[in-house]
Amino acid sequence: MGIAVLTMKASVIEMFLVLLVTGIHSNKEMTKKIKRPKFTVPQINCDVRAGKIINPEFIVKCPAGCQDPRYHVYGTDVYASYSSVCGAAVHSGVLDNSGGKILVRKVAGQSGYKGSYSNGVQSLSLPRWRESFVVSEGKPQKGVTYPSSLTYSSSKSPAAKAGETTKAYQSPSAPGTTAQPVPLMQALGTTAVEGTHTILPKPPPSAGSTTSSLRPQPAGQRSQELAGEPELWKPGSVLLDAGFVPKKELSTQSLEPVSQGDPSCKVDLSFLIDGSASIGKRRFRIQKQFLADVAQALDVGPAGPLMGIVQYGDNPVTQFNLKTHMNSRDVKTAIEKITQRGGLSNVGRAISFVTQNFFSKSNGNRGSAPNVAVVMVDGWPTDKVEEASRFARESGINIFFITMEGASENEKQYVLEPNFANKAVCRTNGFYSLSVQNWFSLHKTVQPLVKRVCDTDRLACSKTCLNSADIGFIIDGSSSVGTGNFRTVLQFVANLSKEFEISDTDTRIGAVQYTYEQRLEFGFDVYSTKPDVLNAIKRVGYWSGGTSTGAAINYALEQLFKKSKPNKRKLMILITDGRSYDDVRIPAMVAHHEGVITYAIGVAWAAQDELEVIATHPARDHAFFVDEFDHLYKVVPKVIQNICTEFNSQPRN
Repeated sequence: MGIAVLTMKASVIEMFLVLLVTGIHSNKEMTKKIKRPKFTVPQINCDVRAGKIINPEFIVKCPAGCQDPRYHVYGTDVYASYSSVCGAAVHSGVLDNSGGKILVRKVAGQSGYKGSYSNGVQSLSLPRWRESFVVSEGKPQKGVTYPSSLTYSSSKSPAAKAGETTKAYQSPSAPGTTAQPVPLMQALGTTAVEGTHTILPKPPPSAGSTTSSLRPQPAGQRSQELAGEPELWKPGSVLLDAGFVPKKELSTQSLEPVSQGDPSCKVDLSFLIDGSASIGKRRFRIQKQFLADVAQALDVGPAGPLMGIVQYGDNPVTQFNLKTHMNSRDVKTAIEKITQRGGLSNVGRAISFVTQNFFSKSNGNRGSAPNVAVVMVDGWPTDKVEEASRFARESGINIFFITMEGASENEKQYVLEPNFANKAVCRTNGFYSLSVQNWFSLHKTVQPLVKRVCDTDRLACSKTCLNSADIGFIIDGSSSVGTGNFRTVLQFVANLSKEFEISDTDTRIGAVQYTYEQRLEFGFDVYSTKPDVLNAIKRVGYWSGGTSTGAAINYALEQLFKKSKPNKRKLMILITDGRSYDDVRIPAMVAHHEGVITYAIGVAWAAQDELEVIATHPARDHAFFVDEFDHLYKVVPKVIQNICTEFNSQPRN
């Protein structure tokens, strides 16, 4: 019996061992069959904005075609979260237009974003935004777990079209292994420009949440949270820059940030486009595409360039003016709707139309911005442009010409006005002229043109005879003038001053009164508006005394014109009613030698020979005489006309 029991126990043990071995083998087989889950890179569309994705760091795959200007990008290197993720990747050079994988990291909002043209994408400027991001190559970091599906701020996110699953955000349970938001300085150190990545330091876990300070930290140090300091950033929160008022931080109806325009290119710009029948439909479409590309590159906005278009054929017509559209997107939409008018190519008539009608306050002309007209011509004009262009230049309009497919040697006999472009442009130094061999090369002139029209320091025709001078009035206050006549002289000074555009950057006015002695009534830098200048003239008190005109000229040169700006024309307008008690010849010669253009206005007993000595040569254009004080008003238009004629006669090279 004992033997039987032992045999039975042995059998049970043997069976148990067989089952144990079989189980272990089965578990091994099952383990072999179970595969480690593979990381799936989420795919998004070109129009997905970073701000819609709550994840602070993620890898995504972008499709091809994200270079399209429809997908707006704001900033350079660091992008506002309202930007297209994939568009920013193309702009930064991490991707090309064929798409691919990228790594995206959220960083703090910036006080400003600078637009730029890079890799076929024109990014826009933005004053500030609540959150930013940077992009780099889509290589996973060691020890960092990236989401296979993204978390969006709304279930209606456009990314859902790409097959993504939208879910509510949950705080990661393992802070050390889930991607965290990073300080801007650290993030910039890991952009695609460098081509390397730095493993981010782990923030210390806190009760119930994980935080990361936005304060820049030295490399390799932890980001410590100070006791009592408010949390600056949480995964899923929205960064708000100073000045932003939060409404619904994760609202699905967030307003699109509208660029205020590039402040370094503040110009009022008119394009005169060729709509003549000879251009044909195909070339007209190329012309429209060129205009759209220019609008995109300009970054149109109220703080930067404003753009309008006039189409010409037989007669010009305004397609839209300067105040119609306040951003590049709307300008491009309006350009797409323009239809060809046909007719001749009357460029001269179009330039006259723009000079008289387009650059007006009612059409959005700001006054403080240079006026620029870009004329596009297919072949050559069918009317003359020289006279119309001269009037435009005298009105302060900087004319550029873009000529496509100019006349060949055999065709030049048909050109009504040879060398028409040089007769039209602001200056003949090549800066204002662009010649394109054929229409299919027109796109190459976008950047050169934008660069030139934005170079406001070189827009020489913005300076006119009325906005570019320092004018010093030298007023005779001697006893022979008398109180009543002195008020008439002051009215004459006021009437002349009214004709000029007065500001601290335009024409400035100063005044000196003299008898035996001299007195500075006010200098060039005292009053910067026309009303202030006119009020200052009214307040000048009559002095009474002798007539030392030579000493007065010396005083004005020393006390007034030595403080004139280098880029200003210096004009001295002297009014006297008699012969000077001292010599005027040497002071007048000094004034002429120092580049001061002198106008001498004589009244009643003034000596004609002395006026001619004081006046700049030729005296017939700079010396005037009236027999009575009450006739001074008649001289005003003559003086203004001569000032402008002299200014406009300067060489244009």
